[in-house]
Amino acid sequence: MELRQLQYVVQIAADKNFSRAAEKLHIAQPSLSQQLAKLEKELGQQLFRRTTNSVELTHAGDVFVAKASVILDAVEQLKQEMDDLGQMRRGRLVVGSLPITGSHILPIVLPLFQERYPEIEIVLLEDTTTRLEQLTSSGQTDLSLLALPLLDSSLTWEPLIEEEIKLAVPPQHRLAASGRLEADIAALADEPFIMLKRGQGFRQIAINLCAQAGFVPRTVFESANIETVQSLVAAGMGIAFVPMMVTRAARSTLAPVYLSLSAPRPSRTLVVASRRGRYLSKAAEAFIETMKAAMAEHDQP
Repeated sequence: MELRQLQYVVQIAADKNFSRAAEKLHIAQPSLSQQLAKLEKELGQQLFRRTTNSVELTHAGDVFVAKASVILDAVEQLKQEMDDLGQMRRGRLVVGSLPITGSHILPIVLPLFQERYPEIEIVLLEDTTTRLEQLTSSGQTDLSLLALPLLDSSLTWEPLIEEEIKLAVPPQHRLAASGRLEADIAALADEPFIMLKRGQGFRQIAINLCAQAGFVPRTVFESANIETVQSLVAAGMGIAFVPMMVTRAARSTLAPVYLSLSAPRPSRTLVVASRRGRYLSKAAEAFIETMKAAMAEHDQP
């Protein structure tokens, strides 16, 4: 059994397609199929069920991929540690991010990091909270930008920023027309809500805020994109909770009105998470420090 064969199986399992996997592995598809057949013969187990339109893991394949992923991650960590010990400047860092968080924080952080460490390659992965926790726990990301609380106990984290949660309402809404600067969450029980889709961490924050006020939000529309949520609010389709960072970026003439929520004003804490006990390369540590510095400077008046 060879290390490259482990890589081949994990890639096929990820793509569920031999052609795409071969392209990403930079080998010919016939060679990939031959290596898989050789490995399956050695193991005496079929790892994939092949049909005309799909490639699915067998039970043996599931077990193999789980173990192989751990081995490949350990090899990658060893490479990083040896690179650091050798004081090599080149490196590769995989950073996971929530779409909302990434679109507002990464444009501030990445230019500064690239200026300081031009030879470090950054690979970005955007996904839902649930999926990012899984990717971070399995070592498929070195770091991930997430919001508390984290559900996966295998993750550790460092705080990055804490930001206020605002209420977005249509410009013609009674709360906007009244000139009030804040709203009581309990008074929103009968309002139509625009929510992010399941799997997004901020959706759960919004549901929890309503639950603490004694009601379940009446959801009329859902979207995976916070900008779409805001556009629907601005069009008068409902109201929504939004993080402070998106209100700062709203410059459109068709934009919601943003209100503070009554004290104690709710907030969310953004963190940079990694797997507990995982070796953090010098590049990863430098990225964390750069994020902290960039956000501290950005938040100054």
